[in-house]
Amino acid sequence: MVAIWLALLVGVGAAAATAGDPAEEEFSLPGTEAQQAFDLLAEEFPQANAEALTTKVVFQAPEGETLNDPANQAAVRAVTDQLATGDKVISVTDFYEGGQLSPDETIGYVDVTYDGSWADVDNDMRDQFASAVEAGTDAGLTVQSSGELVTAEMNMGSGEIIGVVVAAIVLVITFGSLVAAGLPLVTALIGLGLGVAGIGALSATLGLTEMTGILATMIGLAVGIDYALFIASRYRAELMAGHSREEAVGRAAGTAGSAVVFAGLTVVIALSGLAVVGIPILTKMGLAAAATVVVAVLVALTLVPAALGIIGKRIFGRKHRAQNPETGVPTTLGRTGEEGKENFGTRWAKGVLRRPVLVLVASVAGLGLMAAPVASLELGLPDNGTAATDTTQRQAYELLSEGFGPGFNGPLMIVLEAPDGGDVMGSADTIAEAISGLDDVVATAPAFPNEAGNVAMMSVFPGSGPSSAETTDLVSEIRSDLAPQLEAETGVNILVSGQTAAQSDFSQVLSDALVPYLALVVGLAFILLMLVFRSVLVPLKAALGFLLSVLASLGAVVAVYQWGWLGAFGAEPQPIMSMMPIFMIGVVFGLAMDYEVFLVTRMREAHVHGESPHQAIVTGFNLNARVVTAAGIIMISVFAGFMTMGESMVMMMGFGLAMAILLDAFVVRMTIVPAVMGLLGERAWWMPKWLDRILPNVDVEGETLEKYLESTGKGRQAATAKEPEPAGVS
Repeated sequence: MVAIWLALLVGVGAAAATAGDPAEEEFSLPGTEAQQAFDLLAEEFPQANAEALTTKVVFQAPEGETLNDPANQAAVRAVTDQLATGDKVISVTDFYEGGQLSPDETIGYVDVTYDGSWADVDNDMRDQFASAVEAGTDAGLTVQSSGELVTAEMNMGSGEIIGVVVAAIVLVITFGSLVAAGLPLVTALIGLGLGVAGIGALSATLGLTEMTGILATMIGLAVGIDYALFIASRYRAELMAGHSREEAVGRAAGTAGSAVVFAGLTVVIALSGLAVVGIPILTKMGLAAAATVVVAVLVALTLVPAALGIIGKRIFGRKHRAQNPETGVPTTLGRTGEEGKENFGTRWAKGVLRRPVLVLVASVAGLGLMAAPVASLELGLPDNGTAATDTTQRQAYELLSEGFGPGFNGPLMIVLEAPDGGDVMGSADTIAEAISGLDDVVATAPAFPNEAGNVAMMSVFPGSGPSSAETTDLVSEIRSDLAPQLEAETGVNILVSGQTAAQSDFSQVLSDALVPYLALVVGLAFILLMLVFRSVLVPLKAALGFLLSVLASLGAVVAVYQWGWLGAFGAEPQPIMSMMPIFMIGVVFGLAMDYEVFLVTRMREAHVHGESPHQAIVTGFNLNARVVTAAGIIMISVFAGFMTMGESMVMMMGFGLAMAILLDAFVVRMTIVPAVMGLLGERAWWMPKWLDRILPNVDVEGETLEKYLESTGKGRQAATAKEPEPAGVS
């Protein structure tokens, strides 16, 4: 089995190595006005290379001078001449001839156009560009730039390393054995490598971007370690119950393995459900991450048992094996010992059950307080205005705002289309004059027609920045009030596009899809959890707990990234990435249900075997609290590690997911769940008889497995007798 997985890893890795480069990030918005305008421009202006790279170079004269001073003119022309000789450069504009100078002549810019896409950028092109910019700086000018050529490539190595290191430390503490700690890490990394290599192999064919691979890595690494951890922990428990190695690994796969399958299904449902949003890039991210989770589940069910067969009783530390020389297996590790000592999980559950109402009210109130900032949530797309202040992109943005106004960084694109192939330019001046009369419009550029003369485009410069509410209101005013009036007068169709318009459409699409998405994901997961727990109230409690944790974590994201709290994270006040809330909801829901399944299935297993509701809660925590705690810390560390990256969405997502797991694992699942289960008592497992007859019995807790084992003399009652080791594994 190990050989098969290694062969798959090598094969898919080879395919990834020979595949094309990842696709460029494209925020396609099917069915929106902005996308309709983009498609029309691509069709009517074929001479414009949509794939070409454009980099803007911004110049500022020294204090007290202008760019029209002879020495500064010479310095600027030296830079532009050197830029024009660079590899793949098509053109460099001239602001002395094109009027690209600010009114006070202290700031100006040129556009450098390259014949190629993001995948064509190499170190030589970057070095040539940097050398030209440096020549302007040496001449005394301030030179900043923005665009794809100066955008640093994302480096995901540090995020992975931080997560893996913390996970290793936690696993060593949990298992007390380097061998046992290495097992979940190695198997998870093999599964992750296979999943990410698969994404790389299909990136060019399916248009999977670099961001897709990063998010799949983030999720795949976390669940891969957790799933292996749960099965390995159950294997240890079965060995301590007196079973042989072969019997123990079979029982672990038959119980914890079943829980892994259903936990993985909830994650896959949540991630695949992102397809209902209707945004291609979000759909691809969700499906790629879901595929990585499927690989993690398959690894847990096949490679992990094989690895357990290899390490055998070394799953326990050397100290514990030395204390039990005859069997090599301790009898009280992680359980209530013969001397009456209770582990942390038992003490915690009993403490919660003593004051369930107080614990429940305090926990819900705390999460509600953390969720309060969500009321001021502002969505937007990242731009250079939200980049770090020490980057050249941010400084170029500030210079352009200073010289030409904030709206210059995000002009609106107005597309005019004359029906039946008529001449659009006859009405262009009338439309431009009407738009210029709006309050937040500073200027309009002359309309530029296509060869046929039936389509034209013009730029409109707002007085406010691209991510401001005033600019969003301007888009709405043109679309809903002015455009219908002008269309009636001139007969010309008017479409509003550009960065801000696309951002507005993007947010609206996500807002419209939120309710259907939640209904689909929560509905399917609710049915799945009813199958697992044979209960109506337990899945309902799980869903409500999820809502608490996701709202509280979104509140924390708003406070840190939108309000600018905790600047040590490198965060400045900025709108929250438009796609983040819905993507975060999908990921957090799936991961939150992981802990629900792992923790509550052990409670139900104890209850099915005759324990009272309260005792079943204590037993579930006695056996699984330590493992859930370790799994939560591992997942938090993996997500938090990605906050070291410079990409704003990945940083926000890493922080949001780490905070969500922290709140969900330790406040909702470890605190609210036992409090609610204690208050419900026997009612927690209630299900209408008619519904119980309809639903199939999936038996995750292994009740039928136990009955079968008892009928063959291998059940719990036989566990006290020493079972001989099967041949070949002693």
